[in-house]
Amino acid sequence: MGNFKGHALPGSCFFILGIWWTIKCILKYAFKKQKRTSYLDSKALFRRIEILEGIVLVGMALTGILGEQFLPGGPHLTLYDYQEGQWVQLLSWQHFTMYFFFGLLGVTNILSSTIISLPASFSKLMLSNALFVEAFVFYNHIHGREMLDIFVHKLLVLVIFSTGLVAFMELFIQANITVELLRTSLFLLHGSWFWQIGFVLYPPSGGPAWDLVDHDNVMFLSICFCWHYATAIIIVGAIYAFVTWLVKSRLMRFCPSEVGLLKNAEREQESEEEM
Repeated sequence: MGNFKGHALPGSCFFILGIWWTIKCILKYAFKKQKRTSYLDSKALFRRIEILEGIVLVGMALTGILGEQFLPGGPHLTLYDYQEGQWVQLLSWQHFTMYFFFGLLGVTNILSSTIISLPASFSKLMLSNALFVEAFVFYNHIHGREMLDIFVHKLLVLVIFSTGLVAFMELFIQANITVELLRTSLFLLHGSWFWQIGFVLYPPSGGPAWDLVDHDNVMFLSICFCWHYATAIIIVGAIYAFVTWLVKSRLMRFCPSEVGLLKNAEREQESEEEM
């Protein structure tokens, strides 16, 4: 991960996961609101999606693990060099550990979706574990570095830990779209900030290097961090508007009679609440 591509790869993976989880939780919410329609009986569909998601997570984790271990300069599964009497590429092993736990998350998704006796909440527990491990790894990733390097990684640890905390809350606050969208917005921030770290520490295409001891750069990046999160919130809002519109428009196209019944039922419920 000690180059721009090494930060762009996990950043892209986390950003894609954030977009996908946003779409999925909004779809579940929209389908649940229209639960009177047989057209939207989708538990089996979402179970298959969870299995596919687990396979993709395992694939992403394996890609990261293989890249960290076997690209030129990697440790090639050697943790300790007994001849030299020193550890081998411990930074790569830290990244390996991060990817490994997200691979376990993918395996948990697959097992929870295929073995009925396993509770679905195991996936949320494993997600929070993976995030807490990642936060712990990156907290111990920055000793002896320059000021700006430490600062951008501290912000990354803040995002990762906050996301893990929200994922842990979901074990007790289930099927709450507000909490789920908070998690997905933080995941988008998680991914985009990896990209920002790559641009700061390893400018692509020979761009000008950042002064790692200039406090003005710290002040700017603190503002930039807020802009990243604002962008994540806007993306979540746009996805919410599009997905809910898409579900309603497709529902009206395929079962307009049931939509009429749903609207009448909603009007009756509103009138009862007013009374």
